[in-house]
Amino acid sequence: MSDHAATDQMLLKMPSLRAVKCFVAAARHQSFTRAAEALCVTQAAISRQIRELEEHLGTALFERVGRSVKLTTAGTIFFDAAHLSFINIAQAAARIRKDYGSNARRTLTLCCTPAFSALWMSHRLPSFFSGNPNIDLDLITTQNFQFMEPGIYPDVFITKSSRIRDGYVSRPLFHDRIYPVCTPGYLEAHPEVRTLEGIRDGVLLNLSPYGRSQVAEHVDWGVWLAIHHLDIEDRPPTSAHYFNVNDYGLLIQMVLNDQGVALGWNHLVAPLIEQGRLVRPVAQEMVLEETRHYLAYREDKADDEALIRFRDWFLAQNGI
Repeated sequence: MSDHAATDQMLLKMPSLRAVKCFVAAARHQSFTRAAEALCVTQAAISRQIRELEEHLGTALFERVGRSVKLTTAGTIFFDAAHLSFINIAQAAARIRKDYGSNARRTLTLCCTPAFSALWMSHRLPSFFSGNPNIDLDLITTQNFQFMEPGIYPDVFITKSSRIRDGYVSRPLFHDRIYPVCTPGYLEAHPEVRTLEGIRDGVLLNLSPYGRSQVAEHVDWGVWLAIHHLDIEDRPPTSAHYFNVNDYGLLIQMVLNDQGVALGWNHLVAPLIEQGRLVRPVAQEMVLEETRHYLAYREDKADDEALIRFRDWFLAQNGI
């Protein structure tokens, strides 16, 4: 007899699961009345299911003792097996509801730079959460995507590398657009920064390359001004200070505190400009046409609903 036929025969010989459920409830409560209350049925229904189960098994499962009942030897054997089986079924059902049900909560692990998380994600994630209440996010930030801690295997990377790891699919995003930014108050107090020469000679807050070895190109004030035909070395000896830091979040916070002018990467500062907290003192900008940012996601999760929903939301946020 084949395995399928043997399984079919076993299923045909199985007692009614409804009857077994009533039996387990009666055995736990040692009362048909309390079992009926627990299952929200009548006592007559419990008695009928137990009687059918006893007929199916060919032996009594309970001894009636006044208003309560006590398991027979056969009943004890059957209860041990049935109770364990129901626990396994209930636990499996709970896991499936949690992980696969229509209201299941899912968790995605994302990895991006600290600047991207603070200046891009923080402004836009509320719209993702409001549209996806059953998806949680674990966000990991790093400047060094190639040398992360062992065991970290994010579902999604947002990076400037077109090939972050094996097993990931990369979607190209946007080019970098870079332009000076300051606050409206700083611009009013320092109208000279409305010209490139005034910016060059003023307080410059600069993103240093330290710890950014994975970035294919580094744009600082020297590079940006050179593209616009100005030499940063022409700053007068009496010009304002030139501040270097490799933390872009700190750099933007200093700009917001009216401490100078910094280069703004459009995808990071656009929300602050839309809010009126930052302005562009000049129209000139620099576009890195040869490089892009990328959304990379695990190939083995390409059909995962939670990942698809995040991917589609993220691409829509970038007009893709």
